[in-house]
Amino acid sequence: MTAGKAMVDTGAMSALPVLYSFRRCPYAMRARLAVLSSGTAVELREIVLRDKAPEFLAVSPSATVPCLVTGEGDVIDESLDIMLWALRRHDPEGWLAPEAASMEDMLALIAEIDGPFKRHLDRYKYDNRYPDTDREQERAAAAGYLTGLNDRLIRTPWLFGTRASLADYAVLPFVRQFANTDRAWFEAQAWPHLLHRLQAFETSDRFAAIMTKYEKWQSGVELMQFGEEGCFGADR
Repeated sequence: MTAGKAMVDTGAMSALPVLYSFRRCPYAMRARLAVLSSGTAVELREIVLRDKAPEFLAVSPSATVPCLVTGEGDVIDESLDIMLWALRRHDPEGWLAPEAASMEDMLALIAEIDGPFKRHLDRYKYDNRYPDTDREQERAAAAGYLTGLNDRLIRTPWLFGTRASLADYAVLPFVRQFANTDRAWFEAQAWPHLLHRLQAFETSDRFAAIMTKYEKWQSGVELMQFGEEGCFGADR
């Protein structure tokens, strides 16, 4: 998704920042994870991708979720930028200050997952959209990146130390997307540390909080507030 910043009037401006989201989208998941960790209250507007609200289309340059409209009317149209926006406001869990890396190290790892890994994942998961690709080869190529994550988790319980960082929660929704493509195959692979981290994530209160089901947003409906619960204790 393309980052964008512009001053907008949605026609239904909230007193809170507005987060356009879709529950199952991994990009939207990681945006919600950062918003929740930061304790930033937002108005969440659940978008149905096959029937996008006109107010959303008027705001998002890419017409993709997530998309945030700040209280000042600025538009942030990229999931990682939304994570950084929320955590730079308030970062009680220290996601932007990992124990064993720099911000540049984290962003480099996230770029690998967002770039080549996601490209292979899409061609594995949605192989019917890419008739000229070999599904098994794409799965094997994506799996190489997951092996690298598992190798990191052998050394430390989180990707960059003994506690979670931005990288962990930027990456986990995409690990989950890969795993759910063929869960039996995923769980049979030799990456026990990655599997443990994913299972802990999926059974955490944090994950349950970001996966609450909301009805499709329509202009004029009651506001759905999200995020002010703030951070959670350390995941298992």
